[in-house]
Amino acid sequence: MTEVEEVPADTGDYMIKPQSFTPSIDTSQWPLLLKNYDRLNVRTGHYTPISSGHSPLKRPLIDYIRYGVINLDKPSNPSSHEVVAWIKRILRVEKTGHSGTLDPKVTGNLIVCIDRATRLVKSQQGAGKEYVCVARLHSAVPDVAKVARALESLTGAVFQRPPLISAVKRQLRIRTIYQSKLLEYDADRHLVVFWVSCEAGTYIRTMCVHLGLLLGVGGHMQELRRVRSGILGENDNMVTMHDVMDAQWMYDNYKDESYLRRVIMPLEVILTSYKRLVVKDSAVNAICYGAKLMIPGLLRFENDIDVGTEVVLMTTKGEAIAVGIAEMTTSVMATCDHGVVAKIKRVVMDRDTYPRKWGLGPRASMKKKLIADGKLDKHGKPNEKTPVEWSRNVVLPTGGDAMIAGAAAAPAKVDVVAAVVEKVEAENGEVSKRKHKRDESSDSPAPVSTKKAKTKDVEGGEVEEKVKSEKKEKKKKKDKEEDKEEVATPKSEKKKKKSKETDEDESAAEKSEKKKKKKSKETDEAASAEKSEKKKKKDKKKKSKDSEDEE
Repeated sequence: MTEVEEVPADTGDYMIKPQSFTPSIDTSQWPLLLKNYDRLNVRTGHYTPISSGHSPLKRPLIDYIRYGVINLDKPSNPSSHEVVAWIKRILRVEKTGHSGTLDPKVTGNLIVCIDRATRLVKSQQGAGKEYVCVARLHSAVPDVAKVARALESLTGAVFQRPPLISAVKRQLRIRTIYQSKLLEYDADRHLVVFWVSCEAGTYIRTMCVHLGLLLGVGGHMQELRRVRSGILGENDNMVTMHDVMDAQWMYDNYKDESYLRRVIMPLEVILTSYKRLVVKDSAVNAICYGAKLMIPGLLRFENDIDVGTEVVLMTTKGEAIAVGIAEMTTSVMATCDHGVVAKIKRVVMDRDTYPRKWGLGPRASMKKKLIADGKLDKHGKPNEKTPVEWSRNVVLPTGGDAMIAGAAAAPAKVDVVAAVVEKVEAENGEVSKRKHKRDESSDSPAPVSTKKAKTKDVEGGEVEEKVKSEKKEKKKKKDKEEDKEEVATPKSEKKKKKSKETDEDESAAEKSEKKKKKKSKETDEAASAEKSEKKKKKDKKKKSKDSEDEE
């Protein structure tokens, strides 16, 4: 009997035990775009923090106002444009914009964007809206259920023509009504109060007319209030015009910022519904100048991002940099190591808020040095003094460096190196030009090339020298051909000039002769016409005299 080996008691140490990790920081109460920051997927945790920029809530007052948004309760009689112009004058800012016009008599939610925040106006104008409306029916409808059913039938895609009194062309259009709810019905006064959630550009006035038609009694809109615009509603720090005036007065007289900071909100409030991409501080300014966000500049990203979805690019301090369109899905961002993450739709942040950090790599710094030494032109393009290695590297496709390095290091034939160089040149469309020049030079007698040594025993350095000598000889050939062409061209050019001058003289003489002929013809015709008129007059006089004599 063989003895069974005993399993050591400490084998459990090699097992992966279940562990519970609690997040070190609870970010559920962090403000604006930093809320639930710890739940974002981490691409990398390594980046160099830069002291530039400020947290949205702690910006200096001037920047706080410039990047600000006001959730305004619009008063009843002035138009939306008037209200926005008044706020511009009160706060003494350069630009203001709003989230979608309200009719003069309509009250409620109007998002006013200040200075840099006006770049987000388009996104807010296209956002969904919610209204509470009072409609008056033209005669009694005793059944409340009938009114509720008629209102419910007006949900979904609806045909609408703008009202008679409207500032737009009265074309038939389709608008979507997402949801509607009957709040109250007064049968005695024929009043219907209802709540509507609808697409931007829906006419509630037209909806009230349609409701009256469905009930068979007719109707019109009595009163309207906007309850929500996009992400901001009545309960989200809504302020009146008087609040804005008082806040500015307190700052002007007592230098108290607190009221202005209470009335105005950072623009990041509007962007909290977007998917987030966190960008390294060193990549921020490049994006402000319009660059696409690449994988190396990405720190964190959100789940469920698809290609084409609108995302907000943000800094590690929670500032919005730009609104972009995703070029990768979440899974690709997690696995890929190169490529474009998002392209920019609208930049919000000012340029040079963060310092420039591009052009500091080894390749870029080498390029700057070559430009300073005059070995590249001011635009960074190669010239006569450009080193061969640089021009090769500029021209080479991916992997081309390795091909040439291998060919030069190994005891290979000169033809192999030349073939590699030709491949590289073909990538940039230079081979066709050089072949054409070689064909032209084949007619003229070429000098004998240098002796070709046996390539088996030659080392890599000697091969490079031969390639250089061949290039020098080719240059000499080209120079000679160009000299010959220059010598030949002046004579031919003189002949051409003489022939052109003679042709021009002949053509000028012909034109002058034609003009003279035309003038002589015209004078002859005029003289003949005058003679004929004189003859007619004489004939008339003779006839008149003859008639008088007969009498």
